[in-house]
Amino acid sequence: MRRILMIGGTGTISTAITKQLAAEGLWEVTVLNRGNRSDILPDNVRQLKVDIDDEERVKELTGETVWDAVAEFIGFVPAQVERDVRLFAGKTRQYVYISSASAYIKPCRNYLISEGTTLANPYWQYSRDKIACEEYLMKEYRENGFPVTIVRPSHTYDERNIPVAVHGKNGPWQVIDRIRKGKPVIIPGDGTSLWTLTFNRDFARGYIGLLGNPHAIGEAVQITGDETLTWDQIHETIAQALDTELHAVHVPSDFLAEVGRRYGYDYAGELLGDKARSVVFDNQKLKRLSPQMSTTVPFDEGVRIALDYILSHPESQRPDPDFDAFTEKVIQAMESAKTMV
Repeated sequence: MRRILMIGGTGTISTAITKQLAAEGLWEVTVLNRGNRSDILPDNVRQLKVDIDDEERVKELTGETVWDAVAEFIGFVPAQVERDVRLFAGKTRQYVYISSASAYIKPCRNYLISEGTTLANPYWQYSRDKIACEEYLMKEYRENGFPVTIVRPSHTYDERNIPVAVHGKNGPWQVIDRIRKGKPVIIPGDGTSLWTLTFNRDFARGYIGLLGNPHAIGEAVQITGDETLTWDQIHETIAQALDTELHAVHVPSDFLAEVGRRYGYDYAGELLGDKARSVVFDNQKLKRLSPQMSTTVPFDEGVRIALDYILSHPESQRPDPDFDAFTEKVIQAMESAKTMV
């Protein structure tokens, strides 16, 4: 049986992968993390509770094991992937790094995005750090044969998290609550920019097809679903699932970026560097490498799965009065602007 070490393993993306691998029984799965969500792990998944930055302890726990794959889900800056190379060079046949589709050039030069699209994002440090990680890992592949596969997700969600365009520091609940109460919500731009959403179970299917795949070594692969929606459609679908009407207030993205900065929100990165840009993903490369990839959970189904979970789990309903007040101020400003002569 092949062996995989998953660094993280209990996040939005990685949980679905962990569970699918465990259910299929073709891989011996070990997760390495701090143990904060151990309760969600299947019984046949082994766990190493350790801080990945404690390199000596990681070496003790992993010993001389040679992994068929090491999957990195929580590497955000170059120092973290440099650490992984120190730990796993010569000890893995494949190292799969989660990057981000936000690394693609902004503003987009073409609405259709492929793995060959230039990487450059002047708006978001998060994306620039991911680019730097990719560049380091590919250099290690070219010069030292480190067997890297780079994966670029776009907006992947699960049953605990409903995608919305603009939210506060406590996540999307405040927006969901406003929709269900009939209150207006902010949608950036005119609501017609295109966005791709992928349920984590679908993402996992594409990802697993890359594991142990020799054709994926030295390659970057984007993994997204095939469903593309406008931000208006996304919010309207949420409202329909809540059996109410959407009251959208369209706000220019650059206005949100400037005003949001004063209130501690990084909408320059999240909107100008990502969500406000219309993109459609060309997934031909993914489907050549991972033919089982398909969209089985369209958003109208995924949002109902997520709402069922969130509405039945009070701990998922995190009020955000600061964001609520911010929303009201922005909407008031937009309404006031309409009366100007």
